[in-house]
Amino acid sequence: MFSFNNKYNLIERTEFSYPLQDVKEPNLHKNLYDYDEVPKIAFNRRIVPMDMPADIWITDTTFRDGQQSREPYTVEQIVRIYKMLKELGGPKGKIKQSEFFIYSKNDQEAVYKCLELGYEAPEVTTWIRATKEDFELAKSIGIKETGILVSCSDYHIFHKMHSTRSKIIDKYIKIITSCMEMGIRPRCHFEDITRADFYGFVVPFAEKLMDLSRQSGIPIKIRACDTMGYGVSIPGTVMPRSVCGQIYGLHHHAQVPSELLEWHGHNDFYRAVTNATTAWLYGCSAVNASLFGIGERTGNTPLEAMVMEYAQLRGTLDGMETTVITDLAEYFEKEIGYEIPPMTPFVGKNFNVTRAGIHADGILKNEEIYNIFNTEKLLKRPVKVAVSKTSGLAGIAHWLSTNYKSGKFGKRDKTTRALKAWVDKQFDGGRVTAIGDDELSKITDRILSDKSYADKLLAGEE
Repeated sequence: MFSFNNKYNLIERTEFSYPLQDVKEPNLHKNLYDYDEVPKIAFNRRIVPMDMPADIWITDTTFRDGQQSREPYTVEQIVRIYKMLKELGGPKGKIKQSEFFIYSKNDQEAVYKCLELGYEAPEVTTWIRATKEDFELAKSIGIKETGILVSCSDYHIFHKMHSTRSKIIDKYIKIITSCMEMGIRPRCHFEDITRADFYGFVVPFAEKLMDLSRQSGIPIKIRACDTMGYGVSIPGTVMPRSVCGQIYGLHHHAQVPSELLEWHGHNDFYRAVTNATTAWLYGCSAVNASLFGIGERTGNTPLEAMVMEYAQLRGTLDGMETTVITDLAEYFEKEIGYEIPPMTPFVGKNFNVTRAGIHADGILKNEEIYNIFNTEKLLKRPVKVAVSKTSGLAGIAHWLSTNYKSGKFGKRDKTTRALKAWVDKQFDGGRVTAIGDDELSKITDRILSDKSYADKLLAGEE
């Protein structure tokens, strides 16, 4: 079948036939995934077109996948974080949904309290087991959408569930239909999609779901889950590792509308952020993420990273309030006790701190030289210089100007030179660690209040 594409003004073939391949032996893609070797990135040089949707957004899994890798949050913590996610998403609700467990009384209480806030976004959704009891529980709470696990690789179908492709699809369809009969929108989590037989199972299954959606009038979402982080964003890579191919295939071959497509990635091979961005570029409206990437094993796609990716792709934040990212980081560290690695982009304590003297000299002249953007405006995090053996006069001067707002200190200033003399003496005496702000402040206060002490430092008498 051919139809005219109003977006590209071209006649295109729109009907493809990908029947289910009910194989007797599992297709484990051992040519790519030899368990005793690092997985291979293979190329066929087949390029699919970018197809960025008109509207893209972020969904949150901090309270679901994020909570699977740490001790449970308290009800109060969940509600506070949820409120901040609302603020971060801005008036346009760019963080569209937040996903919760509802197994325990603690989970259920948190869901009730978040629902009581009445936010349109992030919409409260759940992830539940595929049982009638769980559907009834979600319905009784007032949930309108829930995630349902529908594992799609032969690793799961054959080796975990000891089933066949045709039997498992029949089972999944019955479960999804039951969910819809309860009046709940299903979100189907295609677990392990980057090891699945894409044309032999994923596309035929997705087509059945779209048929069911059209017949019922109920939207059925598909979440493409890169469960093991195998996805690759490089164009021209082979399936099923190609993120470009995965999203293009679901959108073009299985005819899944962009607004019903969602990407969920893991960071096992350091590709979570680029894979999520690629999913947006090739036709997926939603990317699923968790705060600070907290999640199973190496973690999920960091939510704060996708806020910044959105701004870079669209040229606007569309009202998202990025300073809340810093508020969230401080809340996690001070109130929850979660230690964010210091080098973490946007939120780590050292992400915009320089230690090199030559960098500090550049920052002193113009901070744009060595700072990624106006971190003080966008994240309430002014650029800083850590004082170490290599800081030099420029580093000392910048540290003073940052921490003592009453004056601007230059490299030739007496206070700068005196503090530099004290710092040099520390490292000449064998010190190897950076000097903390509190320690530097004590010495600076003494220099500023006692001119004779400054003179002694410069003369090498202290």
